[in-house]
Formats: sequence, C-alpha cells, structure tokens
Amino acid sequence: MSRFSDQLASQIRQVGNPVVVGLDPRWDLLPDELKLSDSPSLHFQAEVFEKFCRAVIDVVAPLVPAVKPQMAFFEELGPSGMTALSSVIAHAQENGLLVILDGKRGDIGSTAEAYARGILGRGQSAWGADALTINPYLGEDSLTPFVDVAIARESGLFVLVKTSNPGGGRFQDLISDGRPLYRHIAELVEENASRTAGVCGYGAVGAVVGATYPNQLDELRAAMPHTWFLVPGFGSQGGKAADVAGAFDAHGLGAIINNSRGILFAQRSPRYREKFQQANWQAAVEAATRDMIAELRAETSAGKLPGGG
Repeated sequence: MSRFSDQLASQIRQVGNPVVVGLDPRWDLLPDELKLSDSPSLHFQAEVFEKFCRAVIDVVAPLVPAVKPQMAFFEELGPSGMTALSSVIAHAQENGLLVILDGKRGDIGSTAEAYARGILGRGQSAWGADALTINPYLGEDSLTPFVDVAIARESGLFVLVKTSNPGGGRFQDLISDGRPLYRHIAELVEENASRTAGVCGYGAVGAVVGATYPNQLDELRAAMPHTWFLVPGFGSQGGKAADVAGAFDAHGLGAIINNSRGILFAQRSPRYREKFQQANWQAAVEAATRDMIAELRAETSAGKLPGGG
C-alpha cells in the first residue's frame, strides 16, 4: 500500500486502534530527572526534548499507528530544536510509526509549494513527514499546492475544519450562504479527499475536527464520507471516548484520535501519580496509552478493529 490513506488504514488495523500520540514537549512538565538545570540553554533544552520524545516513541511504537510532533515546541528553540525534531521524526519512522507534523502551514503559490516540498514525503523532503496539518483560510489557492505535492509524494494532509479550541467558533461558525464557514471548508476538503481516495475509501486530504464538538463530529462525518479525521481535544481538553464516537465509520476507520499531554505527562495526573512516580514516567506513558486504547475500543466502533489485544 503506497498511498498515505491506505498506509494509515493498514497501521490502524495492525495495532487495532486509532490513537495518535502528540509529541508536545513542554519544559515545565518534563520529568525532573531529565531537566537537571533551572536555567538551561536552548541547546540543552533541545537535547532534552529529543531524549524525552525518543523515549516516548520507544514506549508507544508497538501500541499506536502514528505520532504527531508539534513543530512549535521545537522551533521555539531555534536551530538546535530543529535538529532535535529531525532526529525525533527519524526515530519514529525507524520504529514503524507514521509521522504527522503539526505545523499548520498555510500560504499561496510558490510559498505554499515550498512549505509542502520541504515537509512532505518520506525520503523526498528535508523533513520527510508522512503528513502535515495545514490552514486553509487563505483560500483554495492556498490548499492546491499542498494537495499537488501530497499526491505526487503519496503523503497526507489534515486541513483545519472545526478546531477544538473554545475561540474557534468566532470565525468557523459564522454563517455564509446559509451554512457555517466550517461547512464550506469541509466541502472543499471532501472534494479533494474523494478524488484521492485509496483502497480503504479515504483520501490523502483529511480534516482536523475537534473532540470538544461531538455534534459537529457527527455532522461532518456524514458530510465527509471520504475524509480522514484527525481529532484533537481528547484528554486534557476535556474530550472523552464517547465524544469522538461519531468520527468513525461502522468498521472503526475514518478517524485518528490525538492525545498529547494526557499521555506525555501522565505521571503528573491524579489518575497515575500514586502508582507511577517521577522515575517511572515511561511506565505511566504506557499505562495512559493502553487506557486510552481500551476506552476507544469500548465506546466507539474502533472496538471492531482487528488486532486489539
């Protein structure tokens, strides 16, 4: 299977779940044993971010289909952070994971094409990402260059449609020609998903739809039958397994559910703090991942996937 959509479906079936672990390293939340300094240099922070993310990958690689590094946390650290991100991407792919870079890029013409060429395509670009999140609000001509490169390089895209943040509705819910703005974007995304659909029935162009809006998840699933959903907002933002049930098709495909803080920093949450102390933070990561998998399999059609053990 060469198309990103079919690769994603295959990975999900292989591990029996749709969990994506977001790699959002935050200095203040990292295990104390890794930090070792109260005033670290940017270079030292980058080294720690790399060590932390690689250790997370070592734990979750046998369990989930993909990871989603958030580029901002690495970019904040300058060149050292970007070197760390490159290492993290390579380590994830070497361990059999798909990598969705969360960069929310968006521009027009040659600039959009340059973003796409630089990020998309394993072995074909500087970053080698399997997929990228993009912002469509500059219009259709901001989406087209990304789609063209993604098709050529058999990669994927996830377009911001209905995001999980509380303020997103100020623009996304505005009524235009009798429909919310997010429905107009959804229509364009579905058109591109339909024409790039793989064997699995889903296309190379997906949508970001938040877990914090379950009614819209149901609505958009019906309106976008060929579109993969990347669903943020699970866990720390309040989304639960029952809230994301509408994102899936009857066979447990069609959606991947992201969890960042709830997995990365599980040892700090009341649910895991007593059982897993700071020194056992990797065990807490594994427990949180397994619990999320179990919850999704119990409360959504992801329970119909093979391979969940």
